Amino acid sequence: MAAAASRRLGAAVRGLSGAWYGRHMAAAERAIRTRLSLVDLVLEVRDARVPASSAFEPLRRRGPLEPDGRRVVVLNKADLADPSETEKWMAYMKKQRTCPCIAVNSHSGESIKELLNVVRSRIREIKRGENDCTGTVLLVGIPNVGKSAIVNAMHQIGRIGAAEKGKLKHAIVSSHPGETRDISGYKVASHLNIYVLDTPGVLSPRFANDDSGSRLALTGAITGSLLDEYDIAQFLLAVVNSREEYRRWENLNEEGGSSSNDNANTSRSHNKKRQYVSDHTQDFVVKAVRQVLFETISSFKVDLVKEDELRRLIDCQFVSLQEAFKVSTESSEDVGKSIALKLLNLYRTGRLGHYTLDHVPDVRQELAA
Repeated sequence: MAAAASRRLGAAVRGLSGAWYGRHMAAAERAIRTRLSLVDLVLEVRDARVPASSAFEPLRRRGPLEPDGRRVVVLNKADLADPSETEKWMAYMKKQRTCPCIAVNSHSGESIKELLNVVRSRIREIKRGENDCTGTVLLVGIPNVGKSAIVNAMHQIGRIGAAEKGKLKHAIVSSHPGETRDISGYKVASHLNIYVLDTPGVLSPRFANDDSGSRLALTGAITGSLLDEYDIAQFLLAVVNSREEYRRWENLNEEGGSSSNDNANTSRSHNKKRQYVSDHTQDFVVKAVRQVLFETISSFKVDLVKEDELRRLIDCQFVSLQEAFKVSTESSEDVGKSIALKLLNLYRTGRLGHYTLDHVPDVRQELAA
């Protein structure tokens, strides 16, 4: 049922004619290409929610000096994706590729340590077992897949165990795509000495299909200023309405609802976080949003495969979400845009559940056999 919303948003992305691919991105792509044959290993970072759509296009056009054997695919933001779908993608990529694939959460120390171990192992293989050598790693990917967060975490963990402490140099981390403009080097390990080059995100000016464009817009790979957030949020709601995640929110009314007034005084004495109605990220607001989504989807007794019925549900949800987000109609700000921005933020931080938008190509039956 989300297909129609995906096509509409995908058509809007196609209408931009690659407007995100400016001179700085073209220059970054050229700089990355010149380094591909000079480094020992390439870490291709993808978004675990869109493992296919977030593939780094320049690597598909690689030459004979950049074989798959010198590449590791990193599915970052695994904490935001559907764990079962990530497992299927890992199995699929292991079957289809000669390069290793690992799922990580850049905010988890254990996850980054696992990634560092994979890097060390691959460098040793490439260096034919040398222990006292230097390995260079090129970190590449499209915008907003978390490359800088990964290199910062690797740098932090790697240097903690290093003989030399010193001042740490961090990459710039931002939720906005396109913040990294230059290629910078970071030492992430000693004995082996491993240096990682963090590169700007490069997003192809054209996509294979409209679905890729709409999914990348939803995950935030395409800068928000180029698209209408309301259109992106409509696609998000179409996805939510088509999945089973909302069923997990059925008992929200029962959880602590009856005792909220009784516990008002004791909660203050326990120094609990104050409730700010204007902060849409607070738990009580997120709970209200989930409750609205559950109730609207559950009460809508029509065929959501029909595009007009799905649109009617989404319109109803926007009206209900206005109260959940406490968006005032008296505000000078566009009400629809304000709701859309808050909703997209909750999705992109995992507060609305874990959705993998790219599904494994239909070799699933083959994998299960």
